[in-house]
Amino acid sequence: MRPPRHPWLLTATATLITAVFLLPVYWMVKTSLTPPERIQTPDPRWAPDRVTGENYSTALGYEGLTRALLNSLVISSGVVALTLLLGVPLAYALARLRMRGSGAMVLALLVAQLPPAIVLAAPLFILERRAGLTDTYLGLIAADTTLTLPFTVIVLRPVLRSVSPELEEAALVDGCGLPGVLLRVVLPLMVPGVVAAAGLSFLIGWGEFLFGLTLAEGPDVQPVTVLLNAFIGQHGTSWGALMATATLISIPVVCVFAVFQRFIVGGLTAGSVRG
Repeated sequence: MRPPRHPWLLTATATLITAVFLLPVYWMVKTSLTPPERIQTPDPRWAPDRVTGENYSTALGYEGLTRALLNSLVISSGVVALTLLLGVPLAYALARLRMRGSGAMVLALLVAQLPPAIVLAAPLFILERRAGLTDTYLGLIAADTTLTLPFTVIVLRPVLRSVSPELEEAALVDGCGLPGVLLRVVLPLMVPGVVAAAGLSFLIGWGEFLFGLTLAEGPDVQPVTVLLNAFIGQHGTSWGALMATATLISIPVVCVFAVFQRFIVGGLTAGSVRG
């Protein structure tokens, strides 16, 4: 492949696109550090006149923030566990086993990602209300998994198809059963894809708002994203505390991407080219 004739142009374009996407993040952090009386001025500035931690003090002093953060951590971890528990065997079955209708199942998984979460909220509420799962961790984990499972299967299926079938056949000849082949032979070879699916499932579970609002009736299990509504009142919005809380919520997302960036990028591209 020939190198680009103007690499500086590609760099400048990529920098511009990145800056556009990061502008809302910068404005959120800037607002969280701005004194409350200077946030809604008619002449907003790119940098605060005076940096303050008052908004963070208000956010951290809000009752229920610690509980909401713990709820989000429990829900996100449960979404990761349930997604991988169901997604890895399903992806393996669609990639390796010759089943009638497997193509239709893959198409159904693709279609399942199209409806917005608000379309699923009412049916899930009715089903979980009848099953007694509303206002429980399990109900929120199951609801969020409906968003992460189709994506996980679609990501892991090409990763599994890139693994040489001869390795599995050799393990079967040596007396290893199908579950053992999956756990001992296949799973170690698809670590990047599994880590990518786990990381993205965690992010989806951490940032999900609608199910936390509709399926949890009280603050005992509501995620921290629902807590952001507490700063929006009938007579106004506490923008400083709201942006400070949003910044605190974003820190785990940044940490996950920073730690698992190599695995996420490698997992999303794994299986795109078969050797």
